[in-house]
Amino acid sequence: MSKELISGAEALMRSLEHQGVKTIFGYPGGSIMPVFDALYDHQNLIHHILVRHEQGAVHAAQGFARASGNVGVCLVTSGPGATNTVTGIADAMIDSTPIVVIAGQVGVGFLGTDAFQEVDLVGITQPITKWSYQIRRAEDVAWAVARAFYIANSGRPGPVVLDFAKNAQIEKTDFIPTKVDFIRSYIPTPDTDMNQLSEAAALINSAQRPLVLVGQGVELGSAQKELQQFIEKADIPAGCTLMGLSALPTAHPLNKGMLGMHGNLGPNINTNKCDVLIAIGMRFDDRVTGNLATYAPQAKVIHFDIDPAEIDKNVKTDIAVLGDCKYTLTEIIQLIEPSQHTEWIESFKDYEELEYERVIHPELFPKNNVLSMGEVVRAVSDATCHEAILVTDVGQNQMMAARYFKYTKDRSIITSGGLGTMGFSLPAAIGATFGRPDRTVCSFMGDGGLQMNIQELGTIMEQNAPVKIIVLNNNYLGNVRQWQAMFFNRKYSFTPMMNPDYMKIASAYNIPSKRVATREELEQGIEEMLTTEGPFLLEACVIEEGNVMPMTPPGGSVNQMLLEC
Repeated sequence: MSKELISGAEALMRSLEHQGVKTIFGYPGGSIMPVFDALYDHQNLIHHILVRHEQGAVHAAQGFARASGNVGVCLVTSGPGATNTVTGIADAMIDSTPIVVIAGQVGVGFLGTDAFQEVDLVGITQPITKWSYQIRRAEDVAWAVARAFYIANSGRPGPVVLDFAKNAQIEKTDFIPTKVDFIRSYIPTPDTDMNQLSEAAALINSAQRPLVLVGQGVELGSAQKELQQFIEKADIPAGCTLMGLSALPTAHPLNKGMLGMHGNLGPNINTNKCDVLIAIGMRFDDRVTGNLATYAPQAKVIHFDIDPAEIDKNVKTDIAVLGDCKYTLTEIIQLIEPSQHTEWIESFKDYEELEYERVIHPELFPKNNVLSMGEVVRAVSDATCHEAILVTDVGQNQMMAARYFKYTKDRSIITSGGLGTMGFSLPAAIGATFGRPDRTVCSFMGDGGLQMNIQELGTIMEQNAPVKIIVLNNNYLGNVRQWQAMFFNRKYSFTPMMNPDYMKIASAYNIPSKRVATREELEQGIEEMLTTEGPFLLEACVIEEGNVMPMTPPGGSVNQMLLEC
């Protein structure tokens, strides 16, 4: 019996279906046209979302992956289509987001000739991916796709690039569904040293002032339940990184808030007072540690992580517990003793009261009639019963949203943490609505970030994606302006923004919208936004020179936070 021969492009479609892919974000072009031709006949199984820019495709795939826990997929052409994905790929790499980017490429016979829209995508992306591979033969498609998805979603997740030569898209091959669950020399999850685990448990049992640092690894490892069991049994207060905020409900009594430059006073100051520092699934980013020379010098450090490369990279570790944190936390729970650290936990209250009096209350209840960023964020969070997915852009809107949004469910914050990519929120929120259509998605951004990828309003229009867009408009590139105010003698060099009429722009895209400038308008606007089916753009005119506080100054120590500008 003769084998069925199909094109490499058709093999790609079948391979994606074999991986369970139902959603793709993409933009067609010359070198990927055979794939889009094959995709036309698979629309009943694979929903393709046409974005308006390839960067938007990658960010949408990231939002999909972060909201759903599944691999995000985007499909683009060669040359500028491929290079437009680079920012999103780098963003996914540093934030450990599992995506597969499939890009067209000129035929093998044209490689190296500077053919039209030829670019060395593998060479460009190798430093910013877990794996970057060029498919040159149709017969390699099934293997490459299976390998790509396994690498992207195993161990510490991350991006994979498949550079798909045009001849391989057209050539014929027989298709055999392929599964990859082992690659020689690739160890996604290292074995856990039980001796290290026992030593960690002994150190935790003897600690008087232990502190847990919760990172995104807890979310990626689906270890939220184990984390709560661990801190509750040992009675250990916890602080969360920006990326790990929703791993622990905001209202949990042991959750002491956000770590880092614009985090809460208590967990930051007490980092330099604890005797045992327990980092779980976090990488000691510089925005968390501040000056490494003065970071927790008094503490013994225990680091739980799946990636050996993170151990001792920034902070010297006394005990390293390698492995998937869902497994390692489950194991250490059995080894630790029930404990109480009442006096230590009480020590956070003074900082909480000071921060509330000097920072939080003035932000949430301003004395003037101008809206503050924080009160807008908290009002939206309250109106969604703290159950929405928060997608932020980058800058003051990001820090205010992270600080004043509340979290009751896991996988509830999607933000560009490591790369800090302006323009991230709008396309990422689109992806999140497809990844979790059962949840409300609130996309916060500044007037600067919105204009970075404003064209994706077209994608929202076409898909009727129910993104609730909240623009915190202060007519500045706010975060840079704040630094200019604090460290550059208020020389506002090219940070004031002349903005368009966002209401007219939303209207052009058939997106309902409302501009609010008073508290009464804010309440009405939020209600209208949340009761309107489909997308909505809410523009909040906020105080122009508002600042995000507290703040650890650049190069400062975590226990030296400024309370005012």
